[in-house]
Amino acid sequence: MTRSRRDPLYRRHRFPAEVIAHAVWLYFRFPLSLRMVEDLLATRGIIVSHQTVRLWAEKFGRHFANDIRKQFTGKLWDKWHFDEVVITIGGRKHWLWRAVDQDGFVLDVLAQSRRNAKAAKRLKRKLLKAQGRAPRVMITNKRRSYDTAKREVMPSVEHRSHKGLNNQAENSHQPVRRRERIMKRFKSTRQLQRFVSIHDPVTNLFHIPRHDIPTNHHRELRTAAMQAWHQMARLHAA
Repeated sequence: MTRSRRDPLYRRHRFPAEVIAHAVWLYFRFPLSLRMVEDLLATRGIIVSHQTVRLWAEKFGRHFANDIRKQFTGKLWDKWHFDEVVITIGGRKHWLWRAVDQDGFVLDVLAQSRRNAKAAKRLKRKLLKAQGRAPRVMITNKRRSYDTAKREVMPSVEHRSHKGLNNQAENSHQPVRRRERIMKRFKSTRQLQRFVSIHDPVTNLFHIPRHDIPTNHHRELRTAAMQAWHQMARLHAA
């Protein structure tokens, strides 16, 4: 594929869009380190450094994530699950606040230094702005900060507070936990927020339930997701 000289995104990059998109897909789709991606590309005759992979992941991943968000905005379900998990950065505790719908699609993620009502309100306001609507039901654990934030930000929304009902949000932390171990911890809240803001939309695109659909249908959905990914790469290169 010929790259357009007018396109600022791929300007001065010696590799075509397909190669760059594949590297970004590998890094965010699987729990791989930058050096692992470098080795996988090398097996296909693509010789780049892990630093180049990092630059591609940050620059192009952001554009792909924005495209995916546009596809999912307003199309997710109206039952929202909220949860927060501790992330240790530089010896200090930070909190990754997360919202997902009932099918496990990530609505939004926000890294914050606090675990209080102010932090919960910040996530909910950001979420309402992005989604353009309030949910029918919100499900949280028993932290009082959620109830306080709900009364101020989503007063008309039904609130169910029960730990056993919130497995969707709790389980959605696992991919970032795995990546945290591979990366030997995140170095800053900025790095954490930058990573999850790309990682989670990519996860949404390839989030295909396995337990309740036939194998053939699963393969069709996986193929459609890959086609959508390649289409985004072609659009940016056109």
